[in-house]
Amino acid sequence: MLISICIPAYKNLFFVERLLNSIAIQTFRDFEVVITDDSPDDELKNYISNYFSDFTINYVKNTTALGTPENWNESIKYAKGKWIKLMHDDDWFANENSLAVFAKQTEVNDAYFIISAYTNIYLDENKTELVIAKPFSFRFWHLKKNRASLLSKNIIGPPSVVMHKNDAKIFYDKQFKWLVDIDFYYHVISSKQILYIQQALINVGLSKEQVTRSCFRIAAVEIPEYFYFMNKIGCDNLKNILVYDAMWRLFRNLEIKNEQDIVDAGYFGKIELSILAIIQFQNKIPNKFLKIGVLSKILMLIHYLFVRKK
Repeated sequence: MLISICIPAYKNLFFVERLLNSIAIQTFRDFEVVITDDSPDDELKNYISNYFSDFTINYVKNTTALGTPENWNESIKYAKGKWIKLMHDDDWFANENSLAVFAKQTEVNDAYFIISAYTNIYLDENKTELVIAKPFSFRFWHLKKNRASLLSKNIIGPPSVVMHKNDAKIFYDKQFKWLVDIDFYYHVISSKQILYIQQALINVGLSKEQVTRSCFRIAAVEIPEYFYFMNKIGCDNLKNILVYDAMWRLFRNLEIKNEQDIVDAGYFGKIELSILAIIQFQNKIPNKFLKIGVLSKILMLIHYLFVRKK
């Protein structure tokens, strides 16, 4: 079997039905579907038991709710395919040939990590947004040079738009919610070949109820996760200006002015001097100036050059 489509589900029967319907029409058929269900009731279980399909569905009802991202990992653990195609239950395939295009890329020598363009579907706003990265852009160049640059901007996208080899060793770090995909990509694509498909193969459903959006600009979530991530990858990555800019914007947006603000947000570990220097410098600048995009970027660049020189 070539591909395992792994679906970590939680309630939202309508979304799961939409996703399964998009799978049912795929022209490529060498796949299985794995569903691990975190729902508090049996609605999805009953639906799957009566769902007719000509493809294999391995349904697992979790004994206790695992949450994000442990339910993602649970789904991956049951996968038997050579490739993992994680699909969040509120995302779906854009057309009947989506999986076939992904499958074709697996024939490329040394292929390991495949990304496609995608369309954001804002479910609460009746709005769509086509997202296509440029493989020869400044940010893609930085991604290949130092994958930590993803901290500045996730140019890959959510997990539903990627497919990777199944080596039974690749799992999401359960310590993350906000940076879970960034951390995963950072460790997976290390020295691995990245293939990018400039065709929107996935529709990504966005709503106010999603976990990641509920974490946005919440200091108690973002601060511990950013420090945890930087501790994992090493603060030497601050030499990358995009990583430095990411930390600059984090402290600016959350209005972190001193070490106590960091502690109050839930991080109690060591703070590197280079990071502390960002906070101390911003503390000298009125917020009204820091919130002016161009001015903030200039100040960041000046401080970055000063700190790097030291």
